[in-house]
Amino acid sequence: MQASGRHAGLGLALISAIAFGGSGVAAKPLIEAGLDPLHMVWLRVAGAALVLSPLAWRHRDLVRRKPLLLAGFGLVAVAGVQAFYFASLSRIPVGVALLLEYLGPALLLGWVRFVQRKPVTRSAAVGAAVAVVGLACVVQIWAGLSLDLLGVLLGLAAACCQAFYFVFADQGSDGDDVPDPMGMIAYGMIVGTLVMTVIARPWQIDWQVLGGEAAVGDMMVPAPLLLGWVVLIATVFAYLTGVVSVRKLSPQVAGVVACLEAVVATVLAWVLLGEYLATWQIVGGALVLGGAFIAQTSRPVAPGVAEPVAALDRDPSKV
Repeated sequence: MQASGRHAGLGLALISAIAFGGSGVAAKPLIEAGLDPLHMVWLRVAGAALVLSPLAWRHRDLVRRKPLLLAGFGLVAVAGVQAFYFASLSRIPVGVALLLEYLGPALLLGWVRFVQRKPVTRSAAVGAAVAVVGLACVVQIWAGLSLDLLGVLLGLAAACCQAFYFVFADQGSDGDDVPDPMGMIAYGMIVGTLVMTVIARPWQIDWQVLGGEAAVGDMMVPAPLLLGWVVLIATVFAYLTGVVSVRKLSPQVAGVVACLEAVVATVLAWVLLGEYLATWQIVGGALVLGGAFIAQTSRPVAPGVAEPVAALDRDPSKV
């Protein structure tokens, strides 16, 4: 790989992580202004589906070739992750909600080891253990879950959906008939929009919220500007730059850089929203990110289990 291509890939991966990390701090003010979390998810996914519709048309053969994969990807990896994540951040700090979501790779290890009954590498297991310890620190479990319990459970549900994203991504990469990732993203947004339309009932959206302003810390920002950021920057731009970065880098390197998303989200929430984390929560966050890093350095233990373990190398925050 040429050095220039690698540098470009690293730059795109960093840009993607920053873009994804800014979704929470733009969405939460809208939710606190009166927008229902599910309506926020619908607006984000539907807006992205509309923007990405040309890609869906270009890769329309995927509907015939991979209908079940597209349906599962949109239902779980798009609608499920986004709905549970936004519902959780409406009750707990942005950084904590995102760190809970990052438990997904550790949950995937449990799926591979105990459900599929396939071995995993020692580094992957250690990474999962470190992430679990970090999670205990984030939620301050010794204090009896002082954080909002429902918010924590919603964050864990997002992590479960994220783990199944890796399962779907792994199935989609088997064999010679590999679906184009951009086509999968476009159709994932379309399917997610259809699912969220039934769940969120967008005809009940309080459009007055979107016509006004929302408080971002001490500032009042036009709601359409925040929504535009979530759709165009934190979803469409973030997905596309993330996909291109994976093609220029190995999935493993791109995935490690993507872990910066949680750091970016936490810092932005601290600077813009005034959400301060306790010392132990900061330590726990570092452990969760460290666990993700260790897990993504894992290598297959045998040819027969290469794909499930390698699935950890894919970017876990892109839905």
